[in-house]
Amino acid sequence: MPAWLDVPFGDKDRAKALGARWDPAERRWYAPRPSMTGLDRWAARPALPALLPGEDRSFGAGLFADMTPSTAWWTHARSCIAPQDWERVRRLVTTRAGRRCEACGLAEDPQSGVRLEAHERWLYDAAARTQRLRRLVCFCSDCHTVTHFGLAQIRGVADQALQHLCEVTGMRATEANLHLQEAFALWRQRSEILWELDLSIITDAGVAVVRPAGSGSDRGRTVLGKPGGQAAARIQPAPGDSTASRPQPG
Repeated sequence: MPAWLDVPFGDKDRAKALGARWDPAERRWYAPRPSMTGLDRWAARPALPALLPGEDRSFGAGLFADMTPSTAWWTHARSCIAPQDWERVRRLVTTRAGRRCEACGLAEDPQSGVRLEAHERWLYDAAARTQRLRRLVCFCSDCHTVTHFGLAQIRGVADQALQHLCEVTGMRATEANLHLQEAFALWRQRSEILWELDLSIITDAGVAVVRPAGSGSDRGRTVLGKPGGQAAARIQPAPGDSTASRPQPG
């Protein structure tokens, strides 16, 4: 009997070499036979709830530039979750959206280069210096590029991203440029703060957090638990973390 697997994108070639097969309808890897040697490392873990605990799917609706503060570039939800668990999260986000972008409605089409990605919506509390994950949203690669407009500039695709923003939202070019000016001003303001990440909606669903790869022991610390006894995780950047060498917003 076939068994589902949670295979991260980076492991797909290795899993395939060990006998894993791809189900195009479910868009998921599986083992054709039980107990196949080497595939047990990707054995499927329990499915996540359609609505994560405390998640607000109305938060941050629509398409807009939503750039990550430079002080939080290296510690975000995906970097703090093991790849196999992130595959579960990504699959939850794309499946509940009907495998369509929640901003423009475009369906996933790998052959034409249209990918679906999970974008993190955060609530920033400057007084508490806390960046709390409130929602995960399914975006196509073009809409996701718009949200990280600073990164689009670095990659040389800012004009395409601006055009896509206008097409999806109905903004005129002048309105879109004003929106981007305001988004960059907000990014600069938020980048002055060393944020503590609150990933409670992930950890309360039973997903453990890990130290971001390559972060080093001096990059921050993970604090488990919060008042009330609920499972939680917060990733706090080290006080000496400098942003001086970081070139552009992401």
